[in-house]
Amino acid sequence: MKILAVGMNYAGHNKEMNHTLLLQDPVIFSKPDSALLTRGRPFFIPSFANRFDHEIEIVVKICHVGKNISERFAHRYYDEVTVGIDFTARDLQDQLTSKGLPWELCKGFDNSAAIGEFVKKETLPAIQELNFHLDIDGKTVQTGFSGNMIHSVDKIVAFVSKYFTLKTGDLIFTGTPSGIGPVHEGQHLEGYLEGNKLLDFNVK
Repeated sequence: MKILAVGMNYAGHNKEMNHTLLLQDPVIFSKPDSALLTRGRPFFIPSFANRFDHEIEIVVKICHVGKNISERFAHRYYDEVTVGIDFTARDLQDQLTSKGLPWELCKGFDNSAAIGEFVKKETLPAIQELNFHLDIDGKTVQTGFSGNMIHSVDKIVAFVSKYFTLKTGDLIFTGTPSGIGPVHEGQHLEGYLEGNKLLDFNVK
């Protein structure tokens, strides 16, 4: 099982991070399976960095093995959807980026991929018509609409399948909208997809 993720897939987030919009191909990075944080377990803030940011995202689960998938058939390769948080050690990312180094240390550390309860995609609106948001201590801090993605879910699935054989159970984080920010000990995080709370855990 592998976790693939897309960086800089919403214009608003790109602007807040001072990035130039990347319109040609998705920016892909990966997380190991040890990054998974499931079943409402708490996120313990690590000691190796000073700032850990929340990035809520729509996550799709692969349901068939696929390689070199055509974009027009990509929808057949995922059948469940949830929201997840791509935790990022932001100050460490800044250091790595300034040196031209990979992101694994700031993106792939243990418990950096929190995921909620999956729901069947047929129970939801179309994949590019999904509303989602993150609340911290009852206050909404991030809101997103999948129709604002620079690269659609189907394009992402097709693109990554050129490089990686997708296998049943693989997860794809599809990018975060604007509104990222640091988490702090004692906070309560809740992630919603189309008004349904799918993600619920505490920071310790």
